[in-house]
Amino acid sequence: MAGKGNFMDNKEKLGLIVSKVKSPDKKYYVLAQEKLDNLTKPLGSLGRLEELAKQIVGISGNLEPVLDKKYIVTMAADHGVVDEGISAYPQEVTLQMVYNFLRGGAGINVLSKHIGAEVVVVDMGVASDLEKSPSLINKKIGYGTKNMAKGAAMTSEEAVASIIAGIEIVEEYAKKGAKIIGTGDMGIGNTTSSSAIVSVIAGVDASMVTGYGTGLDEKGLANKIEVIKKAISLNKPNPNDGLDVLAKVGGFEIGGIAGLVIGCAYMKIPVVIDGFISGAGAMIAQSICPASKEYMIASHQSVEKGHKVMMDKLGLKPLFNLDMRLGEGTGAALGIGLAEASVKILNEMATFKEAGVSEKSS
Repeated sequence: MAGKGNFMDNKEKLGLIVSKVKSPDKKYYVLAQEKLDNLTKPLGSLGRLEELAKQIVGISGNLEPVLDKKYIVTMAADHGVVDEGISAYPQEVTLQMVYNFLRGGAGINVLSKHIGAEVVVVDMGVASDLEKSPSLINKKIGYGTKNMAKGAAMTSEEAVASIIAGIEIVEEYAKKGAKIIGTGDMGIGNTTSSSAIVSVIAGVDASMVTGYGTGLDEKGLANKIEVIKKAISLNKPNPNDGLDVLAKVGGFEIGGIAGLVIGCAYMKIPVVIDGFISGAGAMIAQSICPASKEYMIASHQSVEKGHKVMMDKLGLKPLFNLDMRLGEGTGAALGIGLAEASVKILNEMATFKEAGVSEKSS
């Protein structure tokens, strides 16, 4: 399988990268604030857009950032827990939707085109072999995870390999000049894994963070909650160990997303987090690499029940709430659009002096 490599080499590489991730240089926040305060507007009047511009300046270490190379990385994988009847859709939908992404027919393709971003589709663990495509990256760890209701979803080796795969993708696209990256997902059953992750790490009952996913009825939801509780009770993931949580109740695409986040922090690239599944990946990333949180931009508030708990635990405030829950990276695409708008304000708006406009009376 692609991406597995040597366990000790992978673990050593992950540890080395995590050790090199530092908080952004605070002086750039100060310089960005000074610049924003001199633009032709009342102080702070562009609200979250100003905060966003300041964060991007801090992350990039550049007072005039240009987000001209934008990528949405959509990670795809299957989940063995679908055997427990936790999804309204059959497992083959994962494969079918990956081909839809590659043909350009999905929501993420439309919204990425709208903001001028490239969609990168990654096979992290789809339960079938995919036909080769120039738009597809093969990082397959396995043919879907195992059924977490009967044992660990994956081995520790597979968990580390999935994170390394995400980091490697960031390293590859950093060489292509990536200035901002959005996270996306596809995987039938992945809201079940994500609910389990937030339940464990946030220390809340599964019923408080488990939603209807792709359209379950009340009976289906009750079963889903019981399956998650059973998986947590059986596997006993350590809430303070992100790798352990990922291995026991996670997914290969969730590990890949965690790797994307850690990789972006390592390469000093802003990473826009999509919704619930991406939030689970961000939680794993933050657990393994606490400083990675400062490189995250939360795009939207998902309708999924556990998403607010995730955001609160991460200390992130989503940019908007459009009652979305599609995944794929659709919210991240819109978030990248706002990020680009924020830096254009910083770069293109006139100062009071340049415009000949009188400043506020002292």
